[in-house]
Amino acid sequence: MEIKKRIVALDIGTKRIGVAVSDALGLGASPVKLIKRIKDTDALMEIEKILEEYKTNILLIGVPYNMDGTVGFQAKNCLEFIKPLEKKYTILKHDERLSSEKAEDILKNKGKKYTKNKGLVDVAAACVILQEYLDYNYL
Repeated sequence: MEIKKRIVALDIGTKRIGVAVSDALGLGASPVKLIKRIKDTDALMEIEKILEEYKTNILLIGVPYNMDGTVGFQAKNCLEFIKPLEKKYTILKHDERLSSEKAEDILKNKGKKYTKNKGLVDVAAACVILQEYLDYNYL
């Protein structure tokens, strides 16, 4: 069986970034951490450290398109944020509409209290984005 490179996935928000990583076989997504987005340069450096730690150059970002498929404020913010990494890494994009809602449902079903911990939702959303990508594009 071919071993694939891991993928690091990001759920990029204006205040927080949820991070997830795939397993070495590209079958499942696991939570990694939450990055506070105070200074973009610091957040980008932290992302690069994670890519180095997991020995991969593949970064999947969830792009929050509007429900009609257009690029709105959040999607533009996300795409602008990632630009400094485009020359160094392979950047994959995945439509992440409703990923936070799916993440909340998963957390609710597991009995996790997430309403006062938005970071937990962000990390779970990164897992949802990555798992959807793996399920439909990577096998």
